[in-house]
Amino acid sequence: MPPYPTQPQIGIGIILLRGEDVLLIRRGRPPGAGQWSLPGGRQELGETAEAAARRELLEETGLECGPLTMVAHADSITHDETGRIEYHYTILDFAGFYESGEAIPGDDATACVWATPEELAGYDLWDEILRVIGVARRLI
Repeated sequence: MPPYPTQPQIGIGIILLRGEDVLLIRRGRPPGAGQWSLPGGRQELGETAEAAARRELLEETGLECGPLTMVAHADSITHDETGRIEYHYTILDFAGFYESGEAIPGDDATACVWATPEELAGYDLWDEILRVIGVARRLI
């Protein structure tokens, strides 16, 4: 998404669990380039939200999941130095369990890691990511 949108964009996040571990990726592009996050991206026209989640997961990590449940949403609004809205996403977060594949970064991800609950604090994650991971663990 180019910066300075005229309306919010729909983003999709995936909380992929493998036992107690959760999959994280390092973002390769703005917003958030270089930061650790959940796999995900923008929903495309004509694509269901769940199909977008599965596509983004596969494109960014090479992984596939079982059934998905929408567990939460988050609003990501980034302002520039002057206060203008540079990026605005309404993110629908889906959760599911790992099914197959080997975690290899692709598309907009530069790294993938399976993080244990104890390791999450070391990834300097946005508070909303920690919140939705907690919600996912309780709901699925």
